[in-house]
Amino acid sequence: MKSTEIYSSATHSWIVLGRDSQKSESIIDTNQYLIKSADEAIILDPGGIELFSPMLASLLKHVKLENITALFASHQDPDIISSLGLWDKAVPHATLYAPWLWEGFIRHFGIDNIHYQPIKDEGGEVKIAKATLKFIPAHYLHSSGNFNVYDPKAKILMSGDIGAALEKGEPPMFVEDFASHIKYMEYFHRRWMPSNRAKNNWISRVRELEVDMMAPQHGRIFKGDMVHEFLEWFARLDVGSACE
Repeated sequence: MKSTEIYSSATHSWIVLGRDSQKSESIIDTNQYLIKSADEAIILDPGGIELFSPMLASLLKHVKLENITALFASHQDPDIISSLGLWDKAVPHATLYAPWLWEGFIRHFGIDNIHYQPIKDEGGEVKIAKATLKFIPAHYLHSSGNFNVYDPKAKILMSGDIGAALEKGEPPMFVEDFASHIKYMEYFHRRWMPSNRAKNNWISRVRELEVDMMAPQHGRIFKGDMVHEFLEWFARLDVGSACE
């Protein structure tokens, strides 16, 4: 599994882990994100159970296990958090931040040691040493209880399934040509995002933030003008319509 630093400052850094050439072709490729600051770290959407071994090997190049103090799950899907039972043994001292709505479901993945900290519908925040991260509501996109993570200093929005693209092989890290990238996103968003009202609420919320990078859980990262391009495209897209 590859690991790439996408942001670094005196206070904290962001690392994306994914594009695992050893994974099965039948498994959707996912991006996992590590944020580390001083002697603390958080993993955003740590991935499926089948990714645990390569994830752990990659993480240990950047952080000690005892410094992983928190995990975040944007929602309940297995590609997001089915590895929880293994993380529960690896980092038993950690706290899992996840939607309150999905606690009873996420616990089915196994949680005996990690503390489950439910996120209220309106969101909240967490401090990882010198970094402050905000939980941004993204309900119904596509999960009924769903959150993004926003870093106001790095100006990065970890957007979960919003902005996701499904491509074969190992695509580049960043979107380079938005128009040619649409074909990898359109069906996914029309099928998996059920509500135009929820979509528009999210767009309004995100437009109030300063976002230099939008980092989804699948596919390439949007950077600079590509963030604006995505918001404009998503605003025009009629979601929940792929089966009509």
